[in-house]
Amino acid sequence: MTRLIALAPAALRAEAEAQAAGFPGLLAQASRLAATLSPGAHGRRRAGPGDQFWQYRPAVAGDARQRIDWRRSAGADSHFVRQMEWQNRKAVHFWIDSSASMAYRSSDKLPAKGVRTRVLGLAIAILLARAGESFGLMQDPEPPRSGRGQVTRMAMRLAAAGERDDYGVPPGKDMTTGSRAVFISDFLGDWNRLPAALGQSAAQRVQGCLIQVLDPAEEAFPFDGRTIFESMTGAVRFETRRAGTLRDDYLKRLAARKDALRQFARKTGWIFMTHHTDRPTRPALMWAYNALSKVSL
Repeated sequence: MTRLIALAPAALRAEAEAQAAGFPGLLAQASRLAATLSPGAHGRRRAGPGDQFWQYRPAVAGDARQRIDWRRSAGADSHFVRQMEWQNRKAVHFWIDSSASMAYRSSDKLPAKGVRTRVLGLAIAILLARAGESFGLMQDPEPPRSGRGQVTRMAMRLAAAGERDDYGVPPGKDMTTGSRAVFISDFLGDWNRLPAALGQSAAQRVQGCLIQVLDPAEEAFPFDGRTIFESMTGAVRFETRRAGTLRDDYLKRLAARKDALRQFARKTGWIFMTHHTDRPTRPALMWAYNALSKVSL
């Protein structure tokens, strides 16, 4: 807050525009993607205890007098009861990796991993909103909510997201038992940090899906000869004259990482998949939406 107050108006506007850049495009991409699917009976939206208005219904014998909405009933020949929406505590929590590694793309013809990750995550949220589900980002201090307004809030946070670390780790957060989660990342960071972060969610009896997003070059390792490998932040740099000799070891380590993620998913009741940025996004969206239905408790 102090830094923003110290900015001159022009600088403040420039920073605000930088933070908002990509928001309309991100939401539009996610909306178009979500429109390709028609969600089924995924939500659990119905009348019940809650604090959000759902609908009016005619009063019937047995309804308490204090439940009648007298303003709505004033212009009608009968009395109406104001129904509130049943609050589903089993919300869906999103962790969408925004670390520096997600900015990688091997070609200008491909989206960066972070772009694909944000669009996919937001498209899932749009489908959940249509089904009446509650959802939210794990890094958001506010509790998960439902509705299109929550989609907009999520899009704004994702458009402005960006971490300085090379690789991301799911943030610790207390989640209600029986909730679901969607973790979208390349999962290429230090493995010593990942199990604890993933295990914390599993320990809370939260189930969900892990979506690993990779650039095709990260899957194939098409490097040969003299090559300089550098992390997205520049913190790590390695130069070799024989990059091709590293291919087999790299592919073995990548396969081991995928296997470790599958093992975690198998032991905790989660579901794992890998998605590549050179492939259409719709199959991954369909997989994720169906996966959330399967782990719904």
